[in-house]
Formats: sequence, C-alpha cells, structure tokens
Amino acid sequence: MNRWLILLASLACSLVITDSSSALSQRPNIIIIVGDDMGYADVGFHGCKDIPTPRLDGLAKSGVRFTNGYVTGPYCSPTRAGLMTGRYQQRFGHEFNPGGGLDVGLPLTETTIANRLKDAGYATALVGKWHLGGSDKHHPQRRGFDEFFGFLGGAHAYFPEKRGGRTILRGTEPADEAEYLTDAFGREAVAFIDRHKAKPFFLYLAFNAVHTPMHATDERLKRFASIADEQRRTYAAMMSAMDENIGRVLDKLRAEKLDENTLIAFISDNGGPTMKGVTINGSTNTPLRGSKRTTLEGGIRVPFVLSWKGTLPAGKVFDSPVIQLDLLPTALAAAGAEAKPDAKLDGVNLLPFLTGKATGQPHETLLWRFGTQMAIRHGDWKLVRYDTAADGMKSGVTKHKLYNLAEDIDESHDLAADKPDKLKELETLWNKWDAELAKPLWGG
Repeated sequence: MNRWLILLASLACSLVITDSSSALSQRPNIIIIVGDDMGYADVGFHGCKDIPTPRLDGLAKSGVRFTNGYVTGPYCSPTRAGLMTGRYQQRFGHEFNPGGGLDVGLPLTETTIANRLKDAGYATALVGKWHLGGSDKHHPQRRGFDEFFGFLGGAHAYFPEKRGGRTILRGTEPADEAEYLTDAFGREAVAFIDRHKAKPFFLYLAFNAVHTPMHATDERLKRFASIADEQRRTYAAMMSAMDENIGRVLDKLRAEKLDENTLIAFISDNGGPTMKGVTINGSTNTPLRGSKRTTLEGGIRVPFVLSWKGTLPAGKVFDSPVIQLDLLPTALAAAGAEAKPDAKLDGVNLLPFLTGKATGQPHETLLWRFGTQMAIRHGDWKLVRYDTAADGMKSGVTKHKLYNLAEDIDESHDLAADKPDKLKELETLWNKWDAELAKPLWGG
C-alpha cells in the first residue's frame, strides 16, 4: 500500500512539474515600442488625415486603444525612467533630462523592467534610444538588457554623414551603421526576434523618430510632396518610416506564428513640441492644448495602445486614465513574475481591467511635478500650473488653474474661481504626494 502511495505521489509531482514547464514555455513575449516627441493627433486612430499610419492603426484595431493615456513627464528622459521602473521618477530624483557630460542617469538603486524580466528567464534587448545615462555604470547592459543596439543620449542624427563623430553602438562597441537610423532600428528589432523566437523575449524598441534633427529619406519625402509646409512634410516622412518599421516587427511576429503569444505596447514619450520659441518638429497635438515641456494635456497625454491577440479584446476603447507606469506591472503579470510589495510600484496591472475581471478605474488620481510646473488629475478634474510660454507669453509659471476634462479637453475654461472647494481638494492631494518625493538629482 505504501508503495502505491509513493508511486501516486511521484506521478502527481511529475504532473505538476510538467504543467509548470508547459506554462513557462507559453509565457508571452513582450514588446514595448516608444515613439519620440509624437504629436497626439498624428496617428490615424486619432483622426490624422495627412500622415497615413496603417500599421499603428492596425495595432490599435487588434487590441485596446486608450483615450486617456498619459506619461509621467513632458520630457524624454523622465518618462523613460518611469517606464523602466514602474515608479514616479520624481520619487528617485530623475525629474529632468540628464545634463550633457554629467555622470548621471537612472539611479543604480532602481530596478528596471529588463532586470525583472531577465530574472524571470526572458531574453532582453534595447534597440534604439536609451537616454538614461551615458557612463559605463548606467549602460543598458548593466541595467538588465542582454543586448543593446542604439545610442545612449537624447538626440541623434538619422544619416551617418550627419552624425558629427557620434556613433551608434552595438553593445559597448561602435557599429559601422550606414542605414537610415529608423530603418536600422527596425532591422535590428526583427533580427533580435529571429534569434530568440524559441524562448520568451522582452524587446524595448525605442525609436528616436520623430525627434529632431528633422532628417528623412528622399523616397519618403516624395510621398508627401502635397504637404506644403516643409517641416510638416519631413515630419510626415519620418512618421511614415517609423510606422513601416513597426510593420516589419509585426510581420515578423506573424511569420513566426508569435503574434498571438506577444504582448505589444505602444506609446509616445511625451506630447509633440509645438510651443513657439523652442525647438519644434512639425507635430500637432489637436484637440489638446499645450506642448512637450508643459503639464498641459498636450505635453503629457499621448497615443497609447496595448495589443495581445487572443487575450485582450480587439478594437476595445478604454476611456479611464492610464499611465506608462502601468506597463511594467502589466508585463510582469503577463509573464507570471509580479513584483513584490517592497518594489513600491506606482503602476497598476491593466490586464484585469481590460479582460473584464476587474471593474472600476485603474487610477483615481494621477500626478505630475516638473520643476515649478505641476498637475493632478482626479477623476475628470485637473489642477495645473504650466509654463506661460504655452500661452505665447514670456516663460514663467501660471497660477493654479482648474479644468473639467470631460467637458473641456482643450483646457480653455478655468474654473478655479468658480470651484474653490474642488481646487483646495486637489491641491491638498497633490501637496501630500509632493511631500513624499525626492529632490531632483540634477537641474532642469
């Protein structure tokens, strides 16, 4: 009798191991794609007419489109710091872009999404822009990425003859890269998938398109000859290049029969730079007011898509506010590698909300601090102080302004004087959060 019990226990144990092994092999691949300085209005799924984005539109149709998708900073590097950690970057002092030549970057105390997924058995790669520190200790391959192809700083020329000695890296070594940079990033992303298609992988595909400098291929510029404004024409060509190369990635997944086992996220790192007096790229944020570098909606609300064929509903529109911090816990949950409470994540796993297993909103409140600018969204109400340059004035900071975003998406009707109690409520919430934050590690 004891022998039979031992045999049954042994069989049960082997079944558990087999089931666990099978589950591990079915973990989804994870791809996070980031556009750089995109205008909110410049994708087809937000109504853009002069720049076709068929592959991004297809991605949105295959999954969930978020109408209130946000990022935690109106600037490149802070948003990426939040994305990598799932935490408000102000908690660890990464409030602004690192200054040129400074030995600064994403603090080494922070754990990245690549660290977490690598520990869970994923192959990990960054293709594209890092902008989280240029020193050896901040290098992507010391922050959880097995592979790296791209550049470490904030901006980069797209043609080799215009790079002025600055180089593209493969790992830590210079790469003799001759191709138009957006095309090179698409090529390298496809190659990474090909090398790791047999096991779960995490790919962070961070395009520098459509960030300045404004460089486009002649062939793509010809497609947009009907756009009279030269800057907008170049921007359109650059957007088209990014859309095409996202398409190359999607086509590779389909060819390898991985498209139903891959969670894909797409965001822009901030709104389009449209503010006069600063560098602009030809983008449009309509119907939002404001620009990159401001805490108005035009600086922080972005195109935001999640797709996981067969798991997430296709064609779903999700109207509750979400933020890029949510991508880390969502990816970890998909991978079966949820972070422990001591990770102190600010992001939320979105999967239950998107599959109907959870009701309500992922976030009641979202918050921003960018130097003397600030914002808080609590339900439909938003309290904000923003750069007066957005109003065509000399740069400074406004007094508190209060908007109801459900009725006033372009933030044109300040209700601060009419709703003093609501203003006070939001101000109190923001002040409580602000008291928890670190001082910036470097200046604005």
